[in-house]
Amino acid sequence: MSETQYYHHGRFAMAGGVLPDAVTAYRTYGDPKNPCIVFPTCFGAKIEDRRLTRLLPEAFDPEQFFIVTFALFSNGESSSPSNTPAPYNGPHFPAVTYEDNTRAQYAVVKSLGVRKVHTAVGFSMGGQQAYYWAVMYPDFVERFICICGSARTSPHNYCFVEGPKVALTASVDFKDGHYTENPERGVRAFGRVYSSWPYGQTWFREKGYLMGGQYSDVNNWIVNEWEHMFWPAWDANDILYLARTWQMADVSQLYAHSTMDSSIRTEAMKVQDTFGDLAATLSRVKAKALIMPCKTDLYFPPEDSELEVKAMVNNQAKLVVIPSVWGHMSGGGSNEGDTKFIAETIKEFYKST
Repeated sequence: MSETQYYHHGRFAMAGGVLPDAVTAYRTYGDPKNPCIVFPTCFGAKIEDRRLTRLLPEAFDPEQFFIVTFALFSNGESSSPSNTPAPYNGPHFPAVTYEDNTRAQYAVVKSLGVRKVHTAVGFSMGGQQAYYWAVMYPDFVERFICICGSARTSPHNYCFVEGPKVALTASVDFKDGHYTENPERGVRAFGRVYSSWPYGQTWFREKGYLMGGQYSDVNNWIVNEWEHMFWPAWDANDILYLARTWQMADVSQLYAHSTMDSSIRTEAMKVQDTFGDLAATLSRVKAKALIMPCKTDLYFPPEDSELEVKAMVNNQAKLVVIPSVWGHMSGGGSNEGDTKFIAETIKEFYKST
């Protein structure tokens, strides 16, 4: 494993404007001569997060693959509101889409000498971005794996994300994003409101929040697992900008934002006659696909994945539902059983493709 590296793009157009020197943080594992795996981060994750590191040795052997993990814009490692110099810092940071992230990551892998991506894979926001890789670079990506994600953020999913966002922005210490100290009340409120969504109802009914005796009750779990997931590690504006990226996900609306002047071109223009038509866009996907929702995921329910897989008529798309009560977190390395199930499913997918 390499240390975290930083790719400087120079002037880089994003959905909400242009950064004079955008930076993408990444790490690599294995030999660059091996087939390349692209693995972006999810919401609330850093490059070294367990949601990446737990799955890597289980499903992707660094002796067999060249693995490149990417930090999304706004996660605090790549260019973000918290680490970008004025005048683009804080609430002045431009809005960012998955399309922007994917173009940036494509530039990095090309600089590393990669000629084909064997697999674009990710969990949650990373899984949504795997769809973008397949749509934007159809002749470059051979396979993609979406774990607990979707090709488009549904209206229900959008509403869920809006709730904790508003809890944060309504906090007295947020100050419309112009705070001088990270707003503890707002960030903690974000985590508290968020906490009811990551797990399925059965998990709560079975008192999974006690975590095998680690916590005494549900409130103790909320404070220690969810308020402290974001506080003090996460900057408030970073959280909001990352959440907005999530909300804007829709692979059928490439170039909907102001990225046409970018010097990094994609093949996305080939599908613009299907603009806004998700089924038509997915019907043109060439990369072999493995789509893995969880049966109890409240963000990305399997019914949505079924429709997306049905639309991918031009490739070998496979749907495998994770049979877990852990909801969305089943895909995030939260328990050994689900991680093993996902890893074994990926290995079987590779055998068939």
